[in-house]
Amino acid sequence: MTNPTATATQANLGGKYLTFVLAGEEYGIQILSVHEILGMMPATRIPRTPDHIRGVINLRGKVIPVLDLRLRFGMPAIEATETSCIIVVQVHGTQMGLVVDQVSEVTTIQHGDIEPPPSFGADVPTDFILGIGKAAGRVRLLLDIDRVLSTDEVDAVTTAAADVG
Repeated sequence: MTNPTATATQANLGGKYLTFVLAGEEYGIQILSVHEILGMMPATRIPRTPDHIRGVINLRGKVIPVLDLRLRFGMPAIEATETSCIIVVQVHGTQMGLVVDQVSEVTTIQHGDIEPPPSFGADVPTDFILGIGKAAGRVRLLLDIDRVLSTDEVDAVTTAAADVG
């Protein structure tokens, strides 16, 4: 059965996406959430934070929490490479950095080329996936960046970062 709200939301998903690679798979986030892309830089680790939180960086005088998307998604950790970078995004009103393997491109995905996320059953959460984008012969998982981290997680990281800064 089709959820009318989900269908209406799907119609609003067309637009520009920044695409990037994690473990050989392509993902996308809406370009309006992206502030900038940085080369890798050392992060100051914050004690007692989850493993996927790399720490914080000082970006032009502002302390920005950084998380490793590979670890957040349960993928194996890797050492940073020359293509690894940090995408600074707005999450729940807070700027955060996302470590990714490689940035691909900015691409336009039409709303008709976005399928709803598949259901894998109640035990497999997919609420952080906006949809599956199909463009230029490739499939990309489109992420709802506000759902990759919960509000409570963002608040905890922001508080810890403020203590460091």
